[in-house]
Amino acid sequence: MPSAFHTHQTNPLSNFPQAWERAGQVKLLVLDVDGVLTNGQVFLDGEGKEAFKAFDIQDGLGIKLLEQCGIPTAIITGRQSKAVLARCQELGIQHVHVGVENKAIALDKLLSDLSLKRSDCAVMGDDWPDLKMMQRAGFIICPAQAHEAVKAVAHLVTTRAGGNSAVREVCDLILKAQNRYENLLNQARA
Repeated sequence: MPSAFHTHQTNPLSNFPQAWERAGQVKLLVLDVDGVLTNGQVFLDGEGKEAFKAFDIQDGLGIKLLEQCGIPTAIITGRQSKAVLARCQELGIQHVHVGVENKAIALDKLLSDLSLKRSDCAVMGDDWPDLKMMQRAGFIICPAQAHEAVKAVAHLVTTRAGGNSAVREVCDLILKAQNRYENLLNQARA
């Protein structure tokens, strides 16, 4: 493992010995939204409609950096949300599945459409509705505040909570494990 990884202290990989190797295999990152890209809170207006969602800006840059390296991100979420659609459009995420009842079936179809194997895929979720989808992935990830049942199956539990740069932590790990991080950082510094 590169020494730069230890200086940044992004992940406590000693607790997750498979994480580095699995991150090196990722060709697609699949994310749930509520509790992963957001802190899990849903704000409703007086009519019971979703008023807004808060997204972490560092997560967005991490997703863009993966895309720059040819690693697309996909969204598979159970909720319908205009805010999610708008954020995905802003980030250039092309594979967006909202209002999904069976996330595992949606993931299988997505992998088939992209001609990828389950082992090529990382999935990040936080609660029971994500479990079947997560268990189909080569790299199973959850944020720090995920439900205990989800943490029990994860190859990596991030140090950060959903909506608080947890996705960026994963993006950085993938980039480091695939030897792309330092190059991107140097470009940002130039």
